[in-house]
Amino acid sequence: MNRETRGYDNVEVGDCLPELTLPLTPTLIISCAIASRDYQDVHHDRDLAVARGSKDIFMNILTTNGFVGRFITDWAGPEALLRKVDIKLGAPNYAGDTMTLRGTVADKADGVVTVEVIGQNELGPHVTGKVEVTLPAAAK
Repeated sequence: MNRETRGYDNVEVGDCLPELTLPLTPTLIISCAIASRDYQDVHHDRDLAVARGSKDIFMNILTTNGFVGRFITDWAGPEALLRKVDIKLGAPNYAGDTMTLRGTVADKADGVVTVEVIGQNELGPHVTGKVEVTLPAAAK
């Protein structure tokens, strides 16, 4: 985790963020669903998830959104401000999968940096989108 804030002046379009790899254990998927008050059985009950056509329990959108935010703030630092998170879901993140988040600085203007994000697992893209983050002028 980055404890220093990245400065706007030190970021260039095309910069790649460090990858974040997340092992998706059943405990992680279940605890995050419960923490976000999502009690849909497909996020915590394997037998019911399978009966509904899924191969296992899978991650909910709120958890995905949280991990995208963490990915950006780990890179940007504690003084960064997430302004907009615009993501779409693709392949499910099943228990036992691993998701790897990657990002590239796509634009910067007026103190706002736009990062294109993709999170992939063995099935392909789980999440894609853009995140806008405000950075201070200089690193601290």
